[in-house]
Amino acid sequence: MIKNYTTSLSPKVRGFHLITEEVLNQLPQLPETGLFNAFIQHTSAGITINENADPDVRVDFESIFNDLIPENLPYLKHTLEGSDDMPAHIKASLVGFSVQVPIINHKLALGTWQGLYLCEFRNYGGPRKLVITILSN
Repeated sequence: MIKNYTTSLSPKVRGFHLITEEVLNQLPQLPETGLFNAFIQHTSAGITINENADPDVRVDFESIFNDLIPENLPYLKHTLEGSDDMPAHIKASLVGFSVQVPIINHKLALGTWQGLYLCEFRNYGGPRKLVITILSN
């Protein structure tokens, strides 16, 4: 069986944010077993899985991404939506737009130190929409 749900994330400041509980709180109980897929419907934000315990990891992610892809590069053409927009598109493509997690015993089978991240690459991205697809027997 395949079920789709559309969820909305509250607006977040630019950076990397744990969203595991925010997403799960918008869904019915997960099936006993299956596969969870989260797809973000935006081109200037991404979704990934990483460290859920030490907030310094999220700060370091932001610092590294900003060093790799800075704003105000003189050769960028897509600048009408602000200096953070084109770098946000590039960062989102590097991170990706979906993640998959097995479901075991009605829970996401994330590792002890893993959580879902919203990677917000715009200064004022606003609310973000996710499509959650759950595959089960």
